[in-house]
Amino acid sequence: MEITTFIVVSLAVLVGLSLGLLGGGGSILVVPLLTYIGGLDPKEAIATSLFVVGATSLVSLVGHARKGNVQWRTGLIFGAAGMVGAFGGGLAGGYIPGTALMTGFAIMMIATAGAMIRGRKDRDGQAQAHHHPLWRILLDGLVVGAATGLVGAGGGFLVVPALVLLAGLPMTAAVGTSLLVIAMKSFAGLGGYLTSVSLDWPLVAAVTAAAILGSLVGVRLTSVVPEKALRKGFGYFVLLMGAFVLSQELPFPAAPIILGVVGVIAAVVAVCLLIGGRCPLRSPQDRAEPALRTL
Repeated sequence: MEITTFIVVSLAVLVGLSLGLLGGGGSILVVPLLTYIGGLDPKEAIATSLFVVGATSLVSLVGHARKGNVQWRTGLIFGAAGMVGAFGGGLAGGYIPGTALMTGFAIMMIATAGAMIRGRKDRDGQAQAHHHPLWRILLDGLVVGAATGLVGAGGGFLVVPALVLLAGLPMTAAVGTSLLVIAMKSFAGLGGYLTSVSLDWPLVAAVTAAAILGSLVGVRLTSVVPEKALRKGFGYFVLLMGAFVLSQELPFPAAPIILGVVGVIAAVVAVCLLIGGRCPLRSPQDRAEPALRTL
């Protein structure tokens, strides 16, 4: 058990690294980590992830705030709506079967991976041209918060695009602001889960400390590591993890079929990257880059 705990705590550094560097992805890693390696019940793993991600986001937020990457008013409005949705999601999640929660979590992982791999258009130059009504921002925060509270996932990689598209923030500000939103929603979702789930607080503290360490490194790496390359690599990893989780939760013969399909997709993508051809999972912007370099 001690060896298992050591492995879980060590790998939790990746959770913080993802949050500090990308503004999201923490729960995508920590829930499978706690469930399949730590041996926790899915509900306990989700509730633990909400605390770990919330605390780590707060620490990462400090570093981004010092760089001027946090829009406090927008983050507080979006986060307040998200807290309401997250608390309701956490309440509901405590009474939903663990298999259903993990299946929903896996589906969200796969959808998130697709969005990460395809990428998003850089809207830095259009930040002020896409403001939407306050009710749209509140509604989106409520929906994203409910997803976060219910399955402990969908924080940063749903919040960041929402802040870009609905609030009109540039990417750098969206990443920093998302950490404020994630922290607010995570603790609200945790409050909902604590009405029906008990946590192993020594384990929670150890995993949180490791994740915070990783987040400090991640914030420092934001100006060093190319975001696009890291995002795509992390996206493929999340895709494989989502397929694995789904294969563990669904009955035979779904498991080998899912793993086989993902394996074929991964092979096709690998071949595309090796020969430099058109890849169906690459965004139009990425496919245009080789042509632009030849001009």
